[in-house]
Amino acid sequence: MPTISDMSGKVALVTGAAAGLGQATALCLARAGADICLVDINLAGLQATAREIESLGRRALIQAADLAETSQCATLVKNAITELGRLDALCNVAAVFIPSHTTEMSDADWERTLAVNYTAPFKLIRAAIPELIRNQGAVVNVTSCAAHMGQAYLAAYSSTKAALTHLTKSLAMEYMHQPIRFNAVAPGGMMTALAAGLRNLENPDPSLLSRIAPLRGLNEIDDIAEMVAFLASDAARGYHGAVINIDNGITVG
Repeated sequence: MPTISDMSGKVALVTGAAAGLGQATALCLARAGADICLVDINLAGLQATAREIESLGRRALIQAADLAETSQCATLVKNAITELGRLDALCNVAAVFIPSHTTEMSDADWERTLAVNYTAPFKLIRAAIPELIRNQGAVVNVTSCAAHMGQAYLAAYSSTKAALTHLTKSLAMEYMHQPIRFNAVAPGGMMTALAAGLRNLENPDPSLLSRIAPLRGLNEIDDIAEMVAFLASDAARGYHGAVINIDNGITVG
């Protein structure tokens, strides 16, 4: 994996930091020397992540928040800057994954998926841009292989990830002449609690599920986390507008 540059004296905000990829990303950045603002709805998980970060000698700021309440996003960024002194990287990792037959998907599930997966990242980015420009920082969005291929029963999830991918590229173009970088990582399937949700879908068509089965197996969470952290660091200074697929070849064809 790419080598993360020294992030001593820098601060990263990581969403979804209570477990899974978000937690692994926060710990990876902390091991590189960064102080971390941790955001998630799961307070107990945040506290566990914070203890690990503090054991590494780094500071951890906990902000328990439901990103579906997107009006909080600007405050989350402001608190990170106020409490930790600056912001150098924003890693949008949190996601909602609700597989559903389209005709059975509730308005509430649709709206929550859009809010957490797309609107919240946009609002966090919008609030963070001035500080990230000041510090020549970076935004890393976690999208998905689902952004690049049709996937049955994932209309809401796939749509938000495709939108987040295009947002990344559009922002990279808009800020081409500013000292800020926008990149994305598009993972394939990982062994996370999110992925387990597909097993709860009632009466899926096995032939459709087989089309998205990873022939080379699931991705390792730490491999994805290391790429997110790399893109957040100065070592990735040549990356701008990139979307890095780490999906064991599922989007090859």
